[in-house]
Amino acid sequence: MNLLPSTLSFSSVRTHLPILAAATDAGTADDALVLAGVLLSLAVIYFTSKLGGEICLRLNLPPVLGELIGGVAIGVSALKLLVFPEGSADAGDSLLMQFLQATSALTPEGSQSVFAVQSEVISLLSELGVVILLFEIGLESDLKELIRVGPQAALVAVVGVVTPFALGTAGLVYLFHVPVIPSVFAGAALTATSIGITAKVLSEIDRLNSTEGQIIIGAAVLDDVLGIIVLAVVASLVKTGEIEISNVIYLIISAGVFLIGAILLGRFLIPFFIRLVDTMKTRGQLLLASLVFAYILSYTAQVIQLEAILGAFAAGLVLAETEKREELAEQIIPVADILVPIFFVCVGAKTDLSVLNPTVPSNREGLILAVFLMVVAIIGKVVTGWSVFGQPGINRLAIGIGMIPRGEVGLVFLGVGSASGALSKPTEAAIIMMVILTTFLAPPLLRIVFGTAETVPTVEEAATEAVEATRKQ
Repeated sequence: MNLLPSTLSFSSVRTHLPILAAATDAGTADDALVLAGVLLSLAVIYFTSKLGGEICLRLNLPPVLGELIGGVAIGVSALKLLVFPEGSADAGDSLLMQFLQATSALTPEGSQSVFAVQSEVISLLSELGVVILLFEIGLESDLKELIRVGPQAALVAVVGVVTPFALGTAGLVYLFHVPVIPSVFAGAALTATSIGITAKVLSEIDRLNSTEGQIIIGAAVLDDVLGIIVLAVVASLVKTGEIEISNVIYLIISAGVFLIGAILLGRFLIPFFIRLVDTMKTRGQLLLASLVFAYILSYTAQVIQLEAILGAFAAGLVLAETEKREELAEQIIPVADILVPIFFVCVGAKTDLSVLNPTVPSNREGLILAVFLMVVAIIGKVVTGWSVFGQPGINRLAIGIGMIPRGEVGLVFLGVGSASGALSKPTEAAIIMMVILTTFLAPPLLRIVFGTAETVPTVEEAATEAVEATRKQ
């Protein structure tokens, strides 16, 4: 993910104190000029996100992919409108800083300090955006459906997480000699499945309620939960810089206990929460009270060496079980619309695709890694279709392809890895190419396999056909 200068664990302020200190040595940043730089950056980010999103939407692609590609266009790989200090860039490399100098009282001497602080503010906003994103994903998930999901969908989900993770991590370590921590992070990025992309395609081809469609959706939902736990564990491992079995076991147990405990405690406290919200008369009472709950869980996850995003996701799951779910979902959308695009555009902006230039010999590593990750990304999900049991004649290939797209979920993994500093530039670029290509390939492939293969009818379809056959007799 080449992205945020800070980690999603909000350790960025501590991580970038040297940058801010250097900026202070060069001169104190003018608050008014910092604000001007932030406003200018946000204007560019929002314009880019909407332009890219609108283009992709008209091509039947997820808008988030447009935000990512738009970020690449304005970032270090192309226009250099939005660049960040941790990518070895300075104020002179930023066209926004040059524009600010030309249109304000900012001097070349003071531009570095303004650039450092402005970049830090944008990075923190992007981190807050991913917290809101995971809260929204949790809110959109159905905990009861997760509990009721069949053993087939659960098995597909487990195979779809374990297979690409194991193949990706082992391949990077033993075939390409990539260090263990970056390899584990790249393997974790391969576990993601974008339920939004797959669900949209299945709905368009009228297969959402088919047997295959229900297995795909159930497995994709479980994939999100398992993937977020994997992400929290791997991101926590990056903080220690090494992998110890005892630490891994601790993190896995603590992530599971935290998620289950937060849900159980939340169910106990929710009636009090609802009564409190109902008694409040000020504007925004539901939204702000819910965000307080989400931020407290995010903080708790952070201080026990997990990731804030796991707490945000847990908060969303809990609040999704309340009578306020639909109202809250409507109210969180404008907040997400403001903050989440910053995250995705920053992911793209910090992606240096020049490391994939085939004319440069030193870039061949990134190209080879990208091809390897693409192969693993496809194979690791396609094999999930053959883990389904008790369904003779089912379209197993369609189930496997339905699990391929990484989409926004893969970008979250990329963002956390890039922000942590655990990934090299070739590895980051390879991961982002894998995310883009799987997101592009899955929709047309899914249409093809459903259009050329017979599928097992749903219970409703079978019943309807039986009734019609009886009437004809």
